[in-house]
Amino acid sequence: MGATGYARYVRSDVDEGDPEQVEVDGLAQQLIAHLDSRADQIDLAHVHGASSLAIQSIVAQLLREQLDFGEEVVIRVGDGLVTRPRPDFFYRLHEGAGILAEVERGGTTTNNHDLKDIWKAHISPDTQHLFLIVPHANWAASGLARERPFHRVATRIEAFFGDPRREIDVRSAHVFGYGRSAPLA
Repeated sequence: MGATGYARYVRSDVDEGDPEQVEVDGLAQQLIAHLDSRADQIDLAHVHGASSLAIQSIVAQLLREQLDFGEEVVIRVGDGLVTRPRPDFFYRLHEGAGILAEVERGGTTTNNHDLKDIWKAHISPDTQHLFLIVPHANWAASGLARERPFHRVATRIEAFFGDPRREIDVRSAHVFGYGRSAPLA
């Protein structure tokens, strides 16, 4: 594996050989390869003050253009909920099952976007899997890291897996870390 960080969490009741999980894991591996192959482009786009759309467009080159993920699709929610989540990307595996993919940047942990994303996946009856694409580090104007979201997000998402008492209605969550983790020399 290249520069892309990756953490994978699966519910305790999911069989690793399940065809749906195998398909999701295959898509995750394609995303890792894509992020690795675009590492230099990502580093140029992921600078202090840049828009998150710069990173989202690099991710979209694979998800939207090659893998047929829908972009900014309003997803159906369960009965009684009034919110209508609209993830960055959504992929339908089959009727009633899909992958919600979110690209985060500046507010990943400071504004709890990672927890909002897992909540969106949890409340959507059409979503069983989450791809969460977050920076290794966010940079201050000084060129130093002001926060390091990838490891923190991976730890926070892990809390929803591994023990049936804590598990939520998301079969798997995949956290991808992009961008450099050290300041430029």
